[in-house]
Amino acid sequence: MGKVIKEIYSKSILSRTGIGGIDFVINPYVGCSHGCRYCYARFMKRITNHKENWGDFVDVKINAPELLNYSRVDLEGKTITLSSVTDPYQAIEKRYCITRKILEALSSKKPILEILTKSSLILRDVELIKKFDDATVVFSISIDDERLRCQLEPSHLTFESRINALKMIRKNKIHTVLFISPIIPAVTNWKRIIENTKYFVDEFWFENLNPYPSIRNNIKFFIKKNFPELLGLYEELFCGFTNYWELLYDEIDSYCRKNRLNFEIYFHY
Repeated sequence: MGKVIKEIYSKSILSRTGIGGIDFVINPYVGCSHGCRYCYARFMKRITNHKENWGDFVDVKINAPELLNYSRVDLEGKTITLSSVTDPYQAIEKRYCITRKILEALSSKKPILEILTKSSLILRDVELIKKFDDATVVFSISIDDERLRCQLEPSHLTFESRINALKMIRKNKIHTVLFISPIIPAVTNWKRIIENTKYFVDEFWFENLNPYPSIRNNIKFFIKKNFPELLGLYEELFCGFTNYWELLYDEIDSYCRKNRLNFEIYFHY
């Protein structure tokens, strides 16, 4: 069964957010074709009433650029993130170019720009991103082992493709962040990821796995198949009966300070 693509008209495109340090979020699409098994944004199905599985539908906000062009909100110096519940450079962007048109509309408004993606399609827009005085590109990576990655991330966005894209973005003097997220307990080799990328990454961000009820079965299935010896740990994590995350937080903090890395840790207990 193919992806269900629908064109929609949105009433607004700038969403105020309570996320620290961010003023507005822009989500050019509803849904995400990556279909990551651990994705917290699955809750969007409850809001939009989509019947399809997460990853099998994408709504395209075809009037998003127009909404920005006519917006009277003063965005100069405001931090805008693309995106919070979708990937602005998922596959359908190649066809519709909504994100590109949004960037074109934003470029004269002088915001602080932050783009979060998994896709090397962002390289198409490097010259446009360079027009912003303050821009950051954030690539998220959870697992660097391809055999394991493709079980949690069905898309073809390989670890290597993301790393190569990061290198090119850094080469173009755009600020780069590697977001190790979500950390899959006792599976994500975050130290190895850092060692393989630290020479072309400006900052490292870390986020733990949020065991939302909607993803627990997916994670349990993955662990049972690949690491059955870890099932006990995951039961404790899901029930909150372990200090695993507190200990890992301290370990990451100590490691990054010792290696003089720029970093942020976004853990939720």
